[in-house]
Amino acid sequence: MRGETLRNGIVSLGLKVDQQSERLLFEYLQLMSKWGETYNLTAIRTIDAMVTHHVLDSLSAAPYIKSPTILDVGSGAGLPGFPLAIVFPRLAVTLVESRKNKAQFLLYAASKLNLNNIEVVHQRVEQYEPAKKFDTLIARAFASLAELVEKAGHLCASDGRILALKGRDPSAEVAAMTQDDFVVAEIHPVKVPGLKAPRHIVVLKHRD
Repeated sequence: MRGETLRNGIVSLGLKVDQQSERLLFEYLQLMSKWGETYNLTAIRTIDAMVTHHVLDSLSAAPYIKSPTILDVGSGAGLPGFPLAIVFPRLAVTLVESRKNKAQFLLYAASKLNLNNIEVVHQRVEQYEPAKKFDTLIARAFASLAELVEKAGHLCASDGRILALKGRDPSAEVAAMTQDDFVVAEIHPVKVPGLKAPRHIVVLKHRD
């Protein structure tokens, strides 16, 4: 059942995923389920629900990723970074996570699944100073738009973008932004297969 849900969902999103990537997605979910019992990685406990609420929700951002380097801000259990790195192995995905237990899980899962395109950084995002800034920042359930820009904006390249995965209408968060250096460029309603709750992707860019 869960395999069919994943395949049908991927087709609905307009993506093509080979059997190897599909297998890795399930192995990742199994690791998350196992570690979640001890480290409270996610409130969702069943793999069937994780397929929709975590994997397909993460992959719904795929059409809006237009660069090879991605920073997953406050990655938590690896969402959306892990599903994107698995399905698109040419992406270079950096996961920043400040909580030690979750960073340990990310390191273990990346090693266990042999995902060489993932780098894990155990650090607070506002203190992270990489050698090179990122073309795309992506965040899911991290913070408000204003806080996301405040904490992670310094990591976005001058011509880069920030993708914020949100639930309901983000208009209130947009109105609450006070920063002058970033603007909301686009807001896209997103349909996640099998998920009735509303989803939106907010695209932010440096002000010209």
